[in-house]
Amino acid sequence: MINNMRKLSVHCLALLSLLVLPLASTSVFAIVPEPAADQSEPIAIVGAIIHVGDGQVIGDAVITFDEGVITAVGSAADSIDLNNHRVIDLQGQHIYPGFVLPNTTLGLVEIGNIRSTQDVLEEGDINASVRSAIAYNTDSELIPTQRFNGILTAQVTPEGGLISGSSSVMKLDGWNWEDAVLRIDDGMHISWPPLKRRRRNPETRLFDTVDNDEYQGAVQLLHSLFQNASSYNGQPLNLNLQALQPVLNGSAKLFIHVNDAKEIINSIQFARGYGISQIVIVGGRDALLVKDLLLAESIPVIYEDVHALPEMAWRDVDEPFKTPFLLYEAGIMVGIGGGATALQSQRNLPFFAGTAAAHGLDRETALSLITKNNAEILGVADRVGTLEAGKDATLFISTGDALDMRTSQVLQAFIQGREIDLYGTQQELYERFRDKYSDQSLDR
Repeated sequence: MINNMRKLSVHCLALLSLLVLPLASTSVFAIVPEPAADQSEPIAIVGAIIHVGDGQVIGDAVITFDEGVITAVGSAADSIDLNNHRVIDLQGQHIYPGFVLPNTTLGLVEIGNIRSTQDVLEEGDINASVRSAIAYNTDSELIPTQRFNGILTAQVTPEGGLISGSSSVMKLDGWNWEDAVLRIDDGMHISWPPLKRRRRNPETRLFDTVDNDEYQGAVQLLHSLFQNASSYNGQPLNLNLQALQPVLNGSAKLFIHVNDAKEIINSIQFARGYGISQIVIVGGRDALLVKDLLLAESIPVIYEDVHALPEMAWRDVDEPFKTPFLLYEAGIMVGIGGGATALQSQRNLPFFAGTAAAHGLDRETALSLITKNNAEILGVADRVGTLEAGKDATLFISTGDALDMRTSQVLQAFIQGREIDLYGTQQELYERFRDKYSDQSLDR
């Protein structure tokens, strides 16, 4: 009898949980904004200050777009035809091209300490066949946090091992990954093994820098893989060797994640040894030390350490802040990334550019590092990165300088002409607690 009562109690509790859980879920978990509908009518934005993204600024400007494509960009004096357009008058507010975020795990990781929400890496050192696009989660609650800072395009990148797999460039709006993809499998990512590694000294309990005993073995493993890939004819089926073919034939880029100057040199020599034509350095902390090699080989850099401390104690404390300017001044194609920071901090991409602008770069050039240059490096400059006729209408409106966290306030954003919903979890929380405390005295 007692056992039967216990069973009945368990069944009742289970039934009650099924009834209560959906109600609790609606109050605890926010709903990601619904993807925007296709552009339904031609739109003209007038009275704006347009930041083209390539260094140009147009005052009292006009931009028109239809069916997701920019049809005209100019000033009011150009008498652009506005007939049959829905006109938005901005009265001196700012229009920017959507920012382009390279090297991010956005959409692959949701909660860092919950493994079931992570789909960013596979076990093992060689994972060339991994494709980030098919794992991209368009319902991630982190995506809206990027969009309300103007980041509308992102290179979603896998991590882990020596070869992590292929990234894809995604629009930050869509029902599924097929909707969101802008360029599929744009490049393969290699983490070049370090020559040195840090190890805790058992006697002093401090960290020492020592030679990496596994360096030669890791490099030899990469040589073996690329030698096999170079002679691979498709039989027998090997997914890793097959995935490397676009890199070897030049249809995809090789993104080498590397920071140390010697390692940069070694990695470039390795790639050129297999005839790889399209190379991008990601990280590039010491890129300035090997600028002559980068210039000679026409290799771009995605610099990721703007908001970081210098690697060596004797270097200038502001070295990371001014490195983008120094690379640009040296003639290197440089973009700014956020991959060296935590995922939740990558929404600060425009403020990384703002820091670079405060340390040598003029404001519009700093802007181009996260718009035009990043788009060119990722191979999507024909679609995004600058506001030009024929390109996607991927842009946003801000009341102030989008590179300045004090004045930046994104009011509206469009991805391929679709007006997206900028309201997210953080705005919801802000409004909730603003209302809670707005009537309370500060003297309490």
